[in-house]
Amino acid sequence: MKHPLLLCAALLALSAAAPAPTPALAPVEVIAAAPAADWAPIAPSDLLVMDLAPDAKGAARRVVIQLLPAPFSQGWIGNIRALAAAKWWDGTSVNRVQDGYVVQWGDPDGEDKAKDKPLPAGLKVVPQTEYEITDKSAVERVQEAYRSLRISRSVEGLADILAHPPKTLADMRRTPIGDLDPYGPLSSFWGGWPVATDLDTHTWPIHCYGTVGVGRDYPPDTGSGAELYTVIGQAPRQLDRNIAVVGRVIEGMEHLSSLPRGTGDIGFYKTAEERTTIRQIRIGTDVPDLPRYQYLSTESASFARYADARANRRDAFYIRPAGGVDICNVPVPVRRARWAPPKTSGQSLIDLIHSA
Repeated sequence: MKHPLLLCAALLALSAAAPAPTPALAPVEVIAAAPAADWAPIAPSDLLVMDLAPDAKGAARRVVIQLLPAPFSQGWIGNIRALAAAKWWDGTSVNRVQDGYVVQWGDPDGEDKAKDKPLPAGLKVVPQTEYEITDKSAVERVQEAYRSLRISRSVEGLADILAHPPKTLADMRRTPIGDLDPYGPLSSFWGGWPVATDLDTHTWPIHCYGTVGVGRDYPPDTGSGAELYTVIGQAPRQLDRNIAVVGRVIEGMEHLSSLPRGTGDIGFYKTAEERTTIRQIRIGTDVPDLPRYQYLSTESASFARYADARANRRDAFYIRPAGGVDICNVPVPVRRARWAPPKTSGQSLIDLIHSA
């Protein structure tokens, strides 16, 4: 080589010009970078606000629950709206805290017909068939979301499965990946909510951490919505299609998950003194000081990047990407809406507050 110094200089120049690899973003960084257009508003009318009695230090304890949108569980949700409007939950209590499972609230005397609190008139008796919806278009929407997100395990043959989803459960079992969801052949997202489908016509909401469901007795009872629970442990997916899912906790989960565990059977409290009193439960439109909330649209590019980052952690802390993730480990991000000054002038502060 006649000019080794020239070659070294050229290589150094090339290496200096080459851009440094972009560090992979962690899920929280993907969320922070999501543009405003990728965030969808949550209507106050779709929120259920539960105020518990203050804690031992006198601090307020508020739990905010987002209710499921149509077409899911609307019979129970209609009852919940009626119960909140009637102020039925005021003075009831948290009656059960089972470690690693659920927190449950409602009338502590609900099992005693001589002392139970009368329910408002007109509550609907909801059939078991409403644990799921029967709609081919819903199934197709879940399949399309699954193909877009690609959050399942990355194994040989998955690309073909994503491009040509199995049409029947038998087809699914012949794929190299086996059942993509152990509690239903396929799971993905519908309008911001985790759901599963049987690949035929049935779609249903699923139980994850923070999910809110309807307590019930033995079938055929399906519960009225007066007794509710939220999941505080590993996702009990065996409850899917067996109990009505009606929402999820989006703020204040710590006020429920940190409560003392019940010492009675399946976590029920044995005495009234152990229970936590519920001061009131209202629909969000009846709570004047309620912030506005947004969720990261599951149809957005940011959510697709977020789901991928949850399934394949490439950020600096991780050594080996897992290649997949359970759907309950892709919680839909929710935030308080950010306020921005208006572009028009002459708007009063009071107008701004009411329009925020």
